[in-house]
Amino acid sequence: MNFCSNCGSPIAIKTPPGDHLPRFVCEQCGSIHYKNPLLVLGCVPEWEGRILLCRRAIEPRRGFWTVPAGFMENGETMQQAAARECHEEALARVEVGSLLAVVSVTHAHQVHVMFRSTLITPEFAPGPESLEVKLVTEDEVPWEELAFPSGEFTLRRYFADRAQGREDHHFTELQRRHRIEP
Repeated sequence: MNFCSNCGSPIAIKTPPGDHLPRFVCEQCGSIHYKNPLLVLGCVPEWEGRILLCRRAIEPRRGFWTVPAGFMENGETMQQAAARECHEEALARVEVGSLLAVVSVTHAHQVHVMFRSTLITPEFAPGPESLEVKLVTEDEVPWEELAFPSGEFTLRRYFADRAQGREDHHFTELQRRHRIEP
C-alpha cells in the first residue's frame, strides 16, 4: 500500500500509539489501514455417498482438483459464502451443514473454513472457474492432483469422520506446501 484510500496521501509503515505491530498509517489524515488475513470458504458437497470435486480453470494450480471454495465477500455469512462458491464453481446448489475444518494458511495470510454439505439435486456443471466437475468416491479422489494442502486436509478428515459416523471439527496450520498424512 502506497497511498491512503481515504485521502490519497502517502502512507508510512509504523506502529501506531497503543498498538504492538507495524501498520500502514496515513501521514496526512492519520487513518490506520489494517492488512488482515483473508477468509476462504468452501464445502464438501455429497450426493449418495460421493463428493463433488472441481478441476480448476484458473491459476493458481490450474488443472488441479479442489473442493468448491473461494474468497468470502462482504455481507455474507460463512455458510452463504460456501454455498455461493459451490454454485459459482460447479453450478450446484447445496445445503450447507456442519463445520468440518478450519485451516490457518499463515504464509498466504488466509484462513480456509470448510463445511460439510449436501447437494440439493444431482445437477452440476463446470462454472467459469472450473474445467470439469464430477462426483467421486473416496477411492476415486485424485489425491496426487489436489490443488491445495487445505483441500487435502479437509477431504482426509471428511472421509475419516464419515467412516466413524462422526462430524468433528478439525483445525490445523499449514506453513508451506506439504503432504497431509492420511
